[in-house]
Amino acid sequence: MKKKPILERLGDFMEGKGFYIVLFLCVAAIGISGYYLFSSLDLGGGDVAVAAPTQVVVTPAPTVQAVKPSVNPAPSPSVRPSAAPEPSSTPTPTPEATPAPETTPTVSIFVWPVRGQVVADWSLEVLAYDETMGDWRTHSGVDIAAPVGTQVMAAAAGTVASVEQDDLMGTTVTIAHAEGLTSIYANLGEVPTVEAGDHVNAGDIIGAIGTTAVAESARAPHLHFEMELDGNSVDPVSYLPEQ
Repeated sequence: MKKKPILERLGDFMEGKGFYIVLFLCVAAIGISGYYLFSSLDLGGGDVAVAAPTQVVVTPAPTVQAVKPSVNPAPSPSVRPSAAPEPSSTPTPTPEATPAPETTPTVSIFVWPVRGQVVADWSLEVLAYDETMGDWRTHSGVDIAAPVGTQVMAAAAGTVASVEQDDLMGTTVTIAHAEGLTSIYANLGEVPTVEAGDHVNAGDIIGAIGTTAVAESARAPHLHFEMELDGNSVDPVSYLPEQ
């Protein structure tokens, strides 16, 4: 069976039920339009303002004045005098006196053991000729010329350490002084006037000049005088006053 074209089928529909449907839609559209028309009318008879004018109130922005900050001057610092410190109530202890340490008495007075001419000097660095031995050697003391029997004195205060007979230097007296000093007196007479342990002062007689030193017998009568500091030979003249 051959189908009808669309236009023919649409015409058939409109001749039948379609007519009534279209009519219903038209009536409904007219009714809705009338409803909206009457609802917008003012029933009191006055004019209906379609749209009221809108009044816009513009409030001016408040004027802001610049406020200058007020600067208060900084207060000058007040200087308060510092209070003087109160004296301490605690008494300051008085330092105790420290006793001075005991010291060995110093040798302050020297005298020549005998008055006379020095005929041989002290010499440990330079060799000196020895007439008795006939050679060159050191000389650990000074030889002071004086006649035999001339009294010999202690050169300084001290204690007689020894009295002995030396094979070369004859009768010898040794005196110990303060500060490590020692004085030695040789070529004395055979019998001195002091003994070991005796205390003597400067100028005390300890013996007399003799001829007992065979090592120096070729020289004129004299006193062979030596001094030692802590056991080391030193020049006696450096301790003695000027003649």
